[in-house]
Amino acid sequence: MTLLRTRGVAVSLGGRRILDRLDLTVEAGQVVGLIGPNGAGKTTLLRAMAGLLPLDAGTIEVRDQPLHHMARGALARVLAYLPQDGASHWQVTVETLVMLGRLPHQGPWRAAGEADRAAVERALAACDVARFRDRPVTRLSGGERTRVLLARALAGEPELLLADEPVAGLDPAYQLDVMALLRDLAAAGAGVVVVMHDLTLAARYCDSLALLDDRRIVAHGGPDRVLSPENLARHYGVRAFHGTARGNPIVVPLARTGAEAPE
Repeated sequence: MTLLRTRGVAVSLGGRRILDRLDLTVEAGQVVGLIGPNGAGKTTLLRAMAGLLPLDAGTIEVRDQPLHHMARGALARVLAYLPQDGASHWQVTVETLVMLGRLPHQGPWRAAGEADRAAVERALAACDVARFRDRPVTRLSGGERTRVLLARALAGEPELLLADEPVAGLDPAYQLDVMALLRDLAAAGAGVVVVMHDLTLAARYCDSLALLDDRRIVAHGGPDRVLSPENLARHYGVRAFHGTARGNPIVVPLARTGAEAPE
């Protein structure tokens, strides 16, 4: 089932064209990684797909419905957006913040019900933040807050999750945990679009990758094809080591093109 489709999408910011003629499809059960050099438009594309930016051209469809025709409440019940470096300035507890993820499923002035509380408990446990439930969000570290905001997104039980660098600032163990969680979410039938910079994690956990550069998707497909030495040299300007460890792919940049790589 196609959960999201962009056709000929173009977006400008501050009078400058950031994205131009982008086509991308996200199916249920897929983890799609958005990769590319800094400034390539990955976050802009994710925000456009969340309905947070106007389009200069093209269309975006969610479950075969034009995004701009969907009511905000209906969209929020289907799609969750996890921004990069999300912050909370409210003096609320972790549990209260995560419960906000259930608002699209609640009627006006309706208190949280059993299904809402159960969804919140699952999200807290999945992101390993249940022990922080009574702590004010403002007293968490950056990595802890990132996991709490992911829990808020998961509490809404979205069919489509758009996550902008969800492992940035996390230690290696939690990076693996979060990527495994996104993989499990897709295995349960959701679609996931995730912005990434770690090429090894992208190769290991994503079903497909879309490489953005020069305002367009310049390569799209399986990680083996997209993370080719030619693509890394042309679009990142690096040479990399490609290998495997325990059957998992490894892609480690070694040097800029033209520079001597370490032994």
